[in-house]
Amino acid sequence: MNTIKTSVLAIMLALPAFAATAQRDSTRLPAKVLHAEPLFIDLIRDLGARKGEREWNVGMGVTDHDKFDEYTALVEYEFAPLNRLGLEVELPFTFYSRNQRAPNDQPLPGNRLNGLKLAAQYSFFVSEKLQSSLAVGYIHEFAMKPFNMYRHGLFSGHVFSPFFIAAKRWGSNFHTLIYTGPVLVREAGHIESSWQHNTSFHYLIPGSKNFLGIELNKEWSTAGFDMTVRPQFRLTLADNLLAGIVTGIPVNREAQRLSSFLRLIYEPAHRESRKKR
Repeated sequence: MNTIKTSVLAIMLALPAFAATAQRDSTRLPAKVLHAEPLFIDLIRDLGARKGEREWNVGMGVTDHDKFDEYTALVEYEFAPLNRLGLEVELPFTFYSRNQRAPNDQPLPGNRLNGLKLAAQYSFFVSEKLQSSLAVGYIHEFAMKPFNMYRHGLFSGHVFSPFFIAAKRWGSNFHTLIYTGPVLVREAGHIESSWQHNTSFHYLIPGSKNFLGIELNKEWSTAGFDMTVRPQFRLTLADNLLAGIVTGIPVNREAQRLSSFLRLIYEPAHRESRKKR
């Protein structure tokens, strides 16, 4: 009996210390490795995203085609409702303008809101020891018709795009990332498929969020292989505002020439981080 009483007393005395330890563990932020995120094919949310994180992106770009110029714009909202889970809503627009090489009677593609893009990404492996992260995700786009065809309906089809991401940080400043997966486009009962494989290499400037890097966007389809090389850099404008500038250099210049892209990134203060300070 004395042994039982002694054991119960020991447990009761240990409970406050155990509760304090559990409280510290419950407030400890989940593991996360800082990876440099490519600026053109960007991620849905940071790898290892923490609950409460959110981000606004505004992008603008221009591409020189053989017979016309293509202007793009996008608005994105990213947020993390749970640890390691990122969600995104994006509205991408495309507008066209005739250039000097195009005959006056040649029709241009129709200006459009490309579609409504919804996406999710889950980081299933995050290792601070290995400085590595792995994630899977899915993008679904409800493709839309040009503005001048809305009288025939808004939507033209669907784009299905599952993907896999692997990222590695080498020391304090060098970063590599792979983003790959199939893209299936279904329009008018017809399905076209391709495979994208994007690799990026970045150098993060010490003591800042600024980086220099290069993104290699590769695609295999029934039309063959295509690759665009995109040198890029990111610059801090304020504590929560960044600007990224990208230049696109296509390997095959038959139909597409140089391009440029600007991305503005605004990241409001992390709510969970404020609570834990």
